[in-house]
Amino acid sequence: MSAPITILKTAAAAFLAAYYFPVVHHWLTVLGFLRSANLSHIEEEIVQIEDTVHCEDIHRYSDWLFTACEDSFPTRFSWFPPLVIFKNPVLASQARGSIHVIDIKDFKSKRLVLQNFEGSFTTHGIDVIADPKKKGAVYIFAVNHAPHPEYVLSVKNRTPLPEGTPKARSQIEVFHHVLGSSTAKWVRSIRHPLIKTPNDIFAHTPTSIYVTNDHHYIEGHLRQVEVLIPAARWSNTVRVQIDDWSSSNPEAGISASIALTGLHNNNGLGHGPSHEDVAIGSAASGILSLADITDSQQLKVKETIYLDSTIDNPSYFKDEYATEENDASGYVLGGLTKAGELAKSSQNETATEPVIVWLVQPVKEEGKAAKIWNKKIIFEDDGSRIRSSSAAVLLGIDPALEGGKKRAWLVVTGFLSSSAIAVKVDL
Repeated sequence: MSAPITILKTAAAAFLAAYYFPVVHHWLTVLGFLRSANLSHIEEEIVQIEDTVHCEDIHRYSDWLFTACEDSFPTRFSWFPPLVIFKNPVLASQARGSIHVIDIKDFKSKRLVLQNFEGSFTTHGIDVIADPKKKGAVYIFAVNHAPHPEYVLSVKNRTPLPEGTPKARSQIEVFHHVLGSSTAKWVRSIRHPLIKTPNDIFAHTPTSIYVTNDHHYIEGHLRQVEVLIPAARWSNTVRVQIDDWSSSNPEAGISASIALTGLHNNNGLGHGPSHEDVAIGSAASGILSLADITDSQQLKVKETIYLDSTIDNPSYFKDEYATEENDASGYVLGGLTKAGELAKSSQNETATEPVIVWLVQPVKEEGKAAKIWNKKIIFEDDGSRIRSSSAAVLLGIDPALEGGKKRAWLVVTGFLSSSAIAVKVDL
């Protein structure tokens, strides 16, 4: 009987190895253990965008790029809840990150004066949407990882933090901005028990937004499990309905509900080619999920795309110079080449996280029921010019200006980078 049992054990082991090898290989590749850092462009081709320190997310609206920046090395490396950095809540309580507007014609960055806004501002994900009631104006939604006042007091007074009190009291700030002006007027804050670890925002309308909670656990061993184990699908996306713009109470005049569950480490949110298209980046998994907004305002994933690196905030590039034979439209995603080293490097102001940027384009093939995606790398850096890439956008260039070549300006930013950059890339 021993021979048949041995054969069965061998067959079972072979089956498990064959079944799990692709999963393990993808996981190792995403974390960067099977890849080295590369440089795709020389120094002279890189344009450093001044005054864009630690800008995690970036969005294009008309002729401007909007981003929210921390502006301070001491603050970012002593307080950033998304990376489980809770060293100095007192400094964070005094920090004032900012919202910047970058002109796409000359890549000059301008800080907006935040009118009527008080308190601290630790920046993260943002979104921008038109104000339907005022032409030439937009609403800006921005994540703010403010320290909890009780935690600030406990550190100041050297007393224990009350049991059950989180170290961060994250919320969403809403601003109103007239395009071309130098100010953004604070409208209100949004805080809800369902918004625990907010990462990014998708504005469907000015009164209906979606917010990703990138983790269930704020810190500790289970938080590490969430990141490393793709099966730990404990994060979610929340829909928030704003009913009262004038409320001074962050928890009043709003309602919230769970709009999507079942994804691993869902982080960045991006708009797709249509108003109802939502792109969701599962960072640690390297997975881009394409979803629709249903009639009941839930999110329904319709397609899943695997990439060979971590990814964060997706953006959609609409090729304004597209022809029937050559359409470069697709999703742009920034990520980390060596993500497995982030836990260590994120504590170091002088570290360099290598970055990678993808362009994911649909391939048109007649007779194919399932959509095929072309995933190509359009930019890489060893981290010396841009570190910790978390968002990227493409700005199309008229081929007539490039000798007939299909090219675009790529703008890349990172949550630990000293500046955003712009570089011409081939499409």
